[in-house]
Amino acid sequence: MPRAYTITTAALALGTPPKWLDNTLSHYRIVGVVQEKQGIARRITVEGLLVLSITLLLTAELGSTVGAALNLAQKMIANGGIFEFTDGLRVGLGLQEFRERLLAKLEHAVEIAPLPRRGRPPRNTTGRLE
Repeated sequence: MPRAYTITTAALALGTPPKWLDNTLSHYRIVGVVQEKQGIARRITVEGLLVLSITLLLTAELGSTVGAALNLAQKMIANGGIFEFTDGLRVGLGLQEFRERLLAKLEHAVEIAPLPRRGRPPRNTTGRLE
């Protein structure tokens, strides 16, 4: 399995709030997102991050809905960064350069993202010494 990242790390790399990312992953099926049963944290691969990053770009620049942008982003990736509509309109993206910029952001996000806590929380939740 390719390396996967947490919601927090992915949100930092994408420059979006973790809540937006979590909501998007709850509503849409995205290639490159590993979702298991309830209680297991989602993991996002670089391919999933690429889809989400293009989706954010399309929603910001074109005012598209998230669902339509996700669909278009996945089709663009499958076709080398280009999507051609039936009327001849062509939308293109320098996929390799875009991916390299995303990887640089991801590398920075990995360095600053907090590590998720594991195991049971401590018994003393008051913060007082007993």
